[in-house]
Amino acid sequence: MSLADSDRELVVEELGREPTPAEATLFENLWSEHCAYRSSRPLLSAFESEGDQVVVGPGDDAAVVALPGEDNEESATYITMGIESHNHPSYVDPFDGAATGVGGIVRDTLSMGAYPIALADSLYFGEFDREHSKYLFEGVVEGISHYGNCIGVPTVAGSVDFHPDYEGNPLVNVACVGLTNEERLVTAEAQEPGNKLVLVGNATGRDGLGGASFASEDLAEDAETEDRPAVQVGDPYAEKLLIEANEVLVDEGLIQSARDLGAAGLGGASSELVAKGGLGARIELDRVHQREPNMSPLEILLAESQERMCYEVEPDDVDRVREIAERFDLGCSVIGEVTDGNYVCTFEGEPVVDVDAHFLGEGAPMNDLERVGPEQPATDLPEVDLEEAFEAIVSSPNTASKRWVYRQYDHEVGVRTSVGPGDDAAIIAIREAEQGLTISSGAAPNWTSTAPYEGARAIALENATNIAAKGATPLAAVDCLNGGNPEKPDVYGGFTGIVDGLADMCETLSTPVVGGNVSLYNDSVAGPIPPTPTLAMVGTKDGYDAPPLEAAGEGTLLLVGDVGLETGDRRLGGSEYLARFDGSDRFPALPSEPAALVETLAAVANDDATLAVHDVSHGGLAVALAEMVTEDAGLDVTVPGDDPAAALFHEQPGRALVQTESPGAVREAFDGVAPVRELGSATADGALAIDLGDGRMIEIDAATIRDLRATIERELE
Repeated sequence: MSLADSDRELVVEELGREPTPAEATLFENLWSEHCAYRSSRPLLSAFESEGDQVVVGPGDDAAVVALPGEDNEESATYITMGIESHNHPSYVDPFDGAATGVGGIVRDTLSMGAYPIALADSLYFGEFDREHSKYLFEGVVEGISHYGNCIGVPTVAGSVDFHPDYEGNPLVNVACVGLTNEERLVTAEAQEPGNKLVLVGNATGRDGLGGASFASEDLAEDAETEDRPAVQVGDPYAEKLLIEANEVLVDEGLIQSARDLGAAGLGGASSELVAKGGLGARIELDRVHQREPNMSPLEILLAESQERMCYEVEPDDVDRVREIAERFDLGCSVIGEVTDGNYVCTFEGEPVVDVDAHFLGEGAPMNDLERVGPEQPATDLPEVDLEEAFEAIVSSPNTASKRWVYRQYDHEVGVRTSVGPGDDAAIIAIREAEQGLTISSGAAPNWTSTAPYEGARAIALENATNIAAKGATPLAAVDCLNGGNPEKPDVYGGFTGIVDGLADMCETLSTPVVGGNVSLYNDSVAGPIPPTPTLAMVGTKDGYDAPPLEAAGEGTLLLVGDVGLETGDRRLGGSEYLARFDGSDRFPALPSEPAALVETLAAVANDDATLAVHDVSHGGLAVALAEMVTEDAGLDVTVPGDDPAAALFHEQPGRALVQTESPGAVREAFDGVAPVRELGSATADGALAIDLGDGRMIEIDAATIRDLRATIERELE
């Protein structure tokens, strides 16, 4: 590790001297892209992050949002939201890389005084038929399931995508939702000079050294062996003890501020904590409880050993904090105190760091990078037999069942899960407010590689539609913005597009983006990843029940929101159909009134006459219909329009299938908002019959559909 020459000059000018080795390494990590957002921060002002529901916005360990109807009560119910990437570590060591990604985002939740109640993971790998992709996929899923199951936090939502451009650099994005209230809220802003800094949790070792720096550079060909020391090793059983200890500390009011130890370890957490309060600290590094002998001050300062929290504690409360830590068999060290001076670290009585905390955290200069926008794709549509295409798309790893993944997760622990994974969105029961919290998370690399701006807008709308299909309206979102090397103008242009697209649609939907994460330099010898804006969105509704995704054996099936029904312009750009059959096209147009569409769909979903609702997006109408059919309920439909390939496989989001006993009421609800087309009706024979409108039919039974959709299970079991 080394500090760039231009950065060193700034540091020398500020300090009036050469930095010590520990200072230079601390600056190198905290001024890295991973920590300082040097290439992305200039773009992030595009996001609207304010709203009446926003209690704590971007900049803390996690955002805090008030649930509707709770803001005037003395003890309002709050949720916390955070999202984190652990991309490079998951390539080098898929199990530990993914596991510690879960651990880190859970500790971000703890540091706000919240109890973690749900996880959502969005995963991206190279093409499924490659052995290396399967190796990474299996290891990542095992790491997430092991850690999440052990700590007792349910994984209830997420996504999995396969795309050739992730082959050399997979993405592991994990979101966490926590629960707290006004009285229990803690932030990462140091409060008072003289308060003690207390380190609670696992002992510090040498694992994860330079992790922030490692995450801020392209993956080299030998990364799996050479960068393994930069990957942290998790201990979920210690994390579970830390979760419960944190609850006691919060309940007893012993924490003045808190920060979890993640990127840049103790140096990152403690300096950021005091900098946010405009204060300083004096830390004695040799007081840190350690698990390895002869650790240097630099190692103690920057190791990213897991399951550790830094708390600001009033002096009179230190003994009680130590008692609680000992009760949960956790290490506890009083490592220093908050001051009104510089951020100072000593080792064996000698200063090794003496800098202004604000300069350390905020002094990194921002990058002014060249950007080039993407070219519009040409229209080159394949000629494919539609029955063959139907089977290929329904069985594609991207659209096939993800049951192999989520059945490994305990999604019912905590007894709050009303709707679990495998549906359009999950629902968690917030009994404290008598509300259901819906969660949807994911992106669409085919969309954003085709059209970064339009694809990102579509991702925001699709997540909102998922939430509306369960009868909820969006409340807030967090994003994980993943891109390649920003120093390449075309890569930075694509990244700029996804930022602007996501920001524009979220603002249109009146859904504040209250926090997030940026991961750049996701580049390898195989090239850059597609620009990937993972969005984790939550919504709320009264109660915890929702219409099912699966069809009922009666009622009329309607398609709502298909813009092409009005214009005749059904574009296939970004679709799985074109990805499978080597075609290209422009990205579809989106509904003109997306906010009204989402609000109306939520109201229709909650109507007593509604029997089932299902979002239509990835894989198009073909996949949505196949997913609704069960052995007890089939569908007999006619595709709308005169182009059955486009009708079946285009992926315009903002569409939904509504099965209802009152089609007239649905038409009336959407009048002036979005088009509604009757597709057909339910049957009791457990089969899907699709009239293509030109004398051809696709007929397939539920058992065959189930076999087609079991692609991942067949390959991995």
